[in-house]
Amino acid sequence: MRRKIAVLTMTAISVCSLFGCSTAPKSLPDEAYSPVAYKLYPAPEDAYVGDTMPFVTEDGYLELYYLYDTDHNGQGYHPIYSYSTKNLYDYEDRGMALEFGLLSDPDPAIGTGSVMQDQNGLYHLFYTGHNDTGNGGKGKECVMHATSSDRKSWEKHPEDTFYSPDNFSKDDFRDPEVFWMEDDNCYWMLVAARENTLGGVIAKYTSEDLKSWEYEGPLYAPMAQYMLECPDLFKINDTWYITYSWDCVTYYAAGESANGPFTAPADNILDGKGTISGNGFVFYAAKTAHFMDKDYLCGWIGRAGLMSDSGIYQWAGNMVNHQLVANEDGTLGVKAPDSFAEYFTVEKKFQAVKKDGTVKIKDGSITLSAKDGAYALADMGTRAPSMMLECDVTLDADGCAGFAFGGSEQDETYTALCLDAKQNKLHYEGLELTEVADNDPVAFTAYDFSEKKTHHVTLVCENEIVITYIDDRKALSSRIMHSTDGAHIGVFADGCNAAFENITIKLPKS
Repeated sequence: MRRKIAVLTMTAISVCSLFGCSTAPKSLPDEAYSPVAYKLYPAPEDAYVGDTMPFVTEDGYLELYYLYDTDHNGQGYHPIYSYSTKNLYDYEDRGMALEFGLLSDPDPAIGTGSVMQDQNGLYHLFYTGHNDTGNGGKGKECVMHATSSDRKSWEKHPEDTFYSPDNFSKDDFRDPEVFWMEDDNCYWMLVAARENTLGGVIAKYTSEDLKSWEYEGPLYAPMAQYMLECPDLFKINDTWYITYSWDCVTYYAAGESANGPFTAPADNILDGKGTISGNGFVFYAAKTAHFMDKDYLCGWIGRAGLMSDSGIYQWAGNMVNHQLVANEDGTLGVKAPDSFAEYFTVEKKFQAVKKDGTVKIKDGSITLSAKDGAYALADMGTRAPSMMLECDVTLDADGCAGFAFGGSEQDETYTALCLDAKQNKLHYEGLELTEVADNDPVAFTAYDFSEKKTHHVTLVCENEIVITYIDDRKALSSRIMHSTDGAHIGVFADGCNAAFENITIKLPKS
């Protein structure tokens, strides 16, 4: 076992600021820390955000409908609630939109759906009805319909309810996504379904009146997952994309036509996944919204499991919205929403101290060097409860470096958020720096570090939620309790050379 990296006694060494170096103690003093209200990643009080259903209003608001989950669900559960935002950093809680039904109804439990406006201005909410009794042999799940003139009061239309077609599972038929398809002059509905021979598919339906639906066949059938939950279809530039979720992760595929064929790139995951089946909901059930002339991927990060900082997340948690980036080769990437620059406007003066190994600190940059089996570590002081850090990172081709959390007077140990070029992964699972090399990643996203030498990295932190973005291509959403309660943030290199340059830290206005 490698030696523990911890705060050492107060000895005189070099401490550097943005303007140079002077002799000072080896530890930066702890700063006051108080949790903040969730403004970037909202969740209801004493409850959780489940699958999201984005809708953009005529007056420029993004309404995010979602399944409302609690730790004490009864026989009926998952009513639909919603948030509204103009900028992705200030949300209005709009409360409940649709209540679940009685045990005698098809929807004592509600599943994911979609909100849309028809050609005459009426609003429609299509959603999943779930009843474990099987609805008299029709099946546990069905597509249901409600309408509204103001998106506040919704009227259910049980007469429009329909179930899976022949040769499909009666119990797996959910998550309707409905929209107007201009080219076909009709409405489309995509449904997550399970065909008896193809397995999980995205089923396509069409309608002229949003009441009677015609099954048109599978739109996408990769024969890879049990289900393709929360399907969505959208176009960026000349490419059509579909997103869907299973295995605790959101996937995507691309095609030249809305009707496909769709092909999944070799790496079709934009955020993290967990290795623990059924308990690895790093970022899940994402659907898209075209908002403020940009495209967003709207999902959630699961709440922590039985152990904090384990990389294991349960179903439902806080809302997370990534901004989508369309690459020239047709693949997609994600980055922090551009609007966050309006929120994080107060620059925090850069400072850092060497903690271990060979470290050079100068002019907003930190260079580290460590032999195999050893570490280099620099500490940048108390991590603010809400902050955005940006920097450019260069590391050895087979190196592992990243961000370290800990080193306060209360807890001297550091845990590691890894940019792991050796395994080509971003990962965090609450391991101390001494333990990372001896354990496999639990919560991670694949990333090919060989594509370029220097990588632009952004960390967005709000309380324990830490979202890592790299090169506008990938994200890793994490809950890092070890970064809160006055913990410091630093950078490390594990048995390699690494440089963290052009480091900036910005805070929101108080």
